Amino acid sequence: MDTIINDKDFELLHQDKYTFLVLDRILRNTTDLILTDHKNMIICHSNAAYPVWIWTRNNCPETVKEEVWKLICKHRPLDKGFKFNIKYELADYFIEKAEQSGFHAAISMGLFAYDCQSAVKPEKPSDGKLYCCTPEDMEEAVSLVSAFYPETGQEKPSYEHCLEVAQKHIDDKALFFWKNDEEITTACCYYNRDPELSSISGVYTKPEYRRKHYAQHLVHEVTEIIQAEGSTPMLYTDADYAASNACYTKIGYTLRGRLCTVAATSQG
Repeated sequence: MDTIINDKDFELLHQDKYTFLVLDRILRNTTDLILTDHKNMIICHSNAAYPVWIWTRNNCPETVKEEVWKLICKHRPLDKGFKFNIKYELADYFIEKAEQSGFHAAISMGLFAYDCQSAVKPEKPSDGKLYCCTPEDMEEAVSLVSAFYPETGQEKPSYEHCLEVAQKHIDDKALFFWKNDEEITTACCYYNRDPELSSISGVYTKPEYRRKHYAQHLVHEVTEIIQAEGSTPMLYTDADYAASNACYTKIGYTLRGRLCTVAATSQG
């Protein structure tokens, strides 16, 4: 087992380029844990605020699943609070092994991966306009980035982490607000620029401004910016959040892949 990524690993991830785009990006940056055999599995944990990502081949043999299980028991035990973004077949295996080990695990979230080949203008109008954030907007951006995590069932990360995220995307001119006609910030999102697939993330609408189509118009306009740069926009959604999925399909997004988050849970 190696702790250093090479070109072969990125070739493997390209087989699941939509569902594992985030893992590809994480591996190109600093991480806490990398384990790979350059053939059947890649295990990566960026830091404590996030789930552990595990890539395996489709229909991988039981021997590979067993080896992955042993590795996570050693390095990031499921019963110690770590969560895992994995394919459904590996999720089923983890849940079964957890039961055999005397504790319970379950899928805490299903994830859909979408891309958009051609943006479609939202049918329902909305007031306001897109606003590209500047350094002067840093504190508000940090607040909205922080608010996004609990909305998706994640623990709220530290202020320093949210500041880092906001700083990076503001510097990249890739963090946006949607301001209504009163110049009030109602929603936000950012994207990670890539020549092939640019992922939109952190889509968040303040509770008091929901159901006014602000997020849909925000994502639509950011989608058009990405396409104008020559890249394909993509994003992840909660598979169980029907309203969110409908929002994106209506503006041209197509489902391309599925994965899930597995976590330990109490019985019953």
